[in-house]
Formats: sequence, C-alpha cells, structure tokens
Amino acid sequence: MNTTVIPAPRSTARLHAWFDQAASALRNGSVMAIVVLYTLYSALPFVWVGTMSVRTTSEISASHFAWPEVWHWAKFRTAWVDSNFALYFWNSTVVVGAAVAIVTVLGAAAAHCLARYRFRGNRLVYVILFSSIVFPPQIILISLFQVLVEYELYNTRLGLTLVYVSLQLPLTVYLLEGFFARIPQDLFDAAKIDGYGDFEIFWRIVLPVGMPAIATTVILNFIQLWNEFLFAVVLISEQGLRTLPIGIRHFMGDYFQDIGMIATGMMIAVIPVIVLYAFFSEKLIQGMTAGAVK
Repeated sequence: MNTTVIPAPRSTARLHAWFDQAASALRNGSVMAIVVLYTLYSALPFVWVGTMSVRTTSEISASHFAWPEVWHWAKFRTAWVDSNFALYFWNSTVVVGAAVAIVTVLGAAAAHCLARYRFRGNRLVYVILFSSIVFPPQIILISLFQVLVEYELYNTRLGLTLVYVSLQLPLTVYLLEGFFARIPQDLFDAAKIDGYGDFEIFWRIVLPVGMPAIATTVILNFIQLWNEFLFAVVLISEQGLRTLPIGIRHFMGDYFQDIGMIATGMMIAVIPVIVLYAFFSEKLIQGMTAGAVK
C-alpha cells in the first residue's frame, strides 16, 4: 500500500521559524539583561566612591548619593602631598612589586618541578602547600610578629615583603602546577633532543607556553597584596613605612571619620588596579580558561 507524504503548509513552516527566532531573541535578551544588571551591580559602587572622592565630608553627610555640585579636585593634591600618600604609594609599589616578582619566579620554578619531575616526597610537598591554602593565614600572625622581631625585620619593607611572599607562594604554585602538568611531553622530549638543559627548558619552553597562567597569577597576587591590610597594620608601625591601606586608615579617628578624604584615598589606591586589569584582562581570561579545552 503506497502512502503519500503531504508536505506541511508554508504557513506552518513560517510559524515554526518565527517561534525559533522569538526563542533565540528571548535567550539573547535574557543574557544581555543579566550582563547589564551585573555590570550595574559592579560599577555603581565604584561610581559612588568616585563621586564622593570629589565631595567634602559635610556635603556627603547632607546627601549621601547626590551628584557633586562642586568638584573638589584639590582633595587629590591634599591627599597626595599633605597626607603623605605619595610616600604610601611608593611603599606599596616597592613591597608589592618585589613580592609579586619573587613569588612569580619561585612559584613558576616550583610548579614546574612538581609537575614534571618525579622524586621522593613530590606529593608530600604538594599536600603541604595545598594545606597551607586551606588554613587561614591569620592564625600565624602572632608567630610571624615574633619571628620578625627576633630577626630585626619588624618595621622594615624587607620583612613585609618576605611575609607577602610566604602568603602568596602556595596558591601560586598550586595554580601553576595544574597548568604546567598539561603541557605536552613531546615539547620537552624535542627540547632534550636539541640539547637543551633543564634550565633552558624552563626558560625557553615552560615560561613562554605558560605565560597566560603566569599573567593570571601576577594579576591575582598584585590585587591581593595591594589591598592587604591586616599584616601590614600589625607588622608596620612606623609612619614612613606605611602602605596605602594603612594610609587610608589615617583618616579614621576615634570620634570623627573624614569620609570625603577616605573616598579620595580609595580612588588613589584603586587606580593602579584598574590600569593593570585594563591592560592584562585578556591574559587573565586566557589563564582562567587555559587547559579547559585541549
């Protein structure tokens, strides 16, 4: 028995196409709405602090969310010159820059060794590093204070730099080890055939290939240490060695807080982070997604 297939009417096909287009537009619109809402959620607090940074404390007290009627740009000069923010900025740059550089070099080398070489105690070292990430670093604050005092590193940039290195090194090794372990072994075999030594393999192969992950750790470590407050306020008491977070605390008194100058100091402190992220955001995304797709 022969059966004849009756084609669907054109109106039905057009209706299905219209429904598909409407569903696609609805999905795209929903995603765009979520992105816009999240952008506003993230950007509005920054805009609010930015407006407060050019307003006085009395103006902020009168209306917290008002737009500035008079833009007090001189507050930035007052904070930078009269409140020693230039010195605080320099201290933060020296300490954080040195700590990030040391952490990057040592972390990359240690991660390469743990990922590529098999030796007795390899996994034990890895577990110790991982356990140091799990426990909060605040539990070693008193011990660090005693050690720095004993070795005359209290109230020094070198002491704070070494503390920052010890805080960020385990996480850096943990992140880089996972990335370096995914580098194909064929690259190392070809390098050995060409006569490369272990150091040359690390310098000419591991570092260039792992640059997205290394850039990610650099950005994360810089942001974390640039905003670090607890260890800096405990281990630094001399005014000439204060970092930016401690400098911002200078505007907080027991009975009065200069909200306007606090916002100005926060804007000065956040500008380097914004610049760093603006230039290296692509590397950050590459490092976050590296190894997800072979």
